[in-house]
Amino acid sequence: MTAQILDGKATLTAIKAELTERVARLREQGVVPGLGTVLVGDDPGSHWYVNAKHKDCAEIGITSLRRDLPATATQAEVEAVIDELNADPACTGFLVQQPTGLDEMALLSRVDPTKDVDGLHPMNLGWLALGKPAPLPCTPMGCIELLRRHGVQIAGAKVVVIGRGLTVGRPLGLILTRKSENATVTLCHTGTKDLAAEVRQADIVIAAAGVPSIVTKDMVKPGAAVLDVGVSRVDGKIAGDVALDVAEVAGWISPNPGGVGPMTRALLLSNIVAAAEASLAAHA
Repeated sequence: MTAQILDGKATLTAIKAELTERVARLREQGVVPGLGTVLVGDDPGSHWYVNAKHKDCAEIGITSLRRDLPATATQAEVEAVIDELNADPACTGFLVQQPTGLDEMALLSRVDPTKDVDGLHPMNLGWLALGKPAPLPCTPMGCIELLRRHGVQIAGAKVVVIGRGLTVGRPLGLILTRKSENATVTLCHTGTKDLAAEVRQADIVIAAAGVPSIVTKDMVKPGAAVLDVGVSRVDGKIAGDVALDVAEVAGWISPNPGGVGPMTRALLLSNIVAAAEASLAAHA
């Protein structure tokens, strides 16, 4: 068996085309969505991500409000920039790019929850747990959208999520068990006693542990969908959580890079546009 590729790059392109039309309709009504970013320091990876996000925005008509601060920026200085973007009507939504080297939970909590395009504000995660509408985390929703657009059945599926982090694993479990997804989820992690036994039962495996090749060929049920979300570095190169030979038994597999990563960007764009549409509806 050779796995079908869950192509995040192609799906990102399709979503951009759809969002371009929605942004054009908003502009006709006098609303221009705007993405704000707060970047602290000189981390190359952070700069790449922020540049990519603003490039995406420019391609579909979203304006950019970029705030780059030096590595010497204090907590108070970054909080002042967050307050500025909270108050700026041109900013539909924004994010604080991690790492900052500061108290990131305090920074995240200071963001206006309605402008939280990453869906990681404590209030928004709380609404998710309570089953109420709120901005949703981009990477978990990117996983789900990637599966949907490739025709992978989620409803009724047994899903194993590997990883308990706040950005992917924990919220993904909550999202997948909503009635709109209707999956049965087992949340595993690096402390799971017999990880292989859990994974073998799964119709869908989503690996987000940050441990290179934690999912191996012998662990995967033939025909399962496998999403690789983990990012590590081995010998200076990016390494995912899924071993390369898993593609020989899986029915679908996401490349890493090129799978879930572009979908995170796609869902961030969707959150910005959705926030602008909600604001327009609220003032209609």
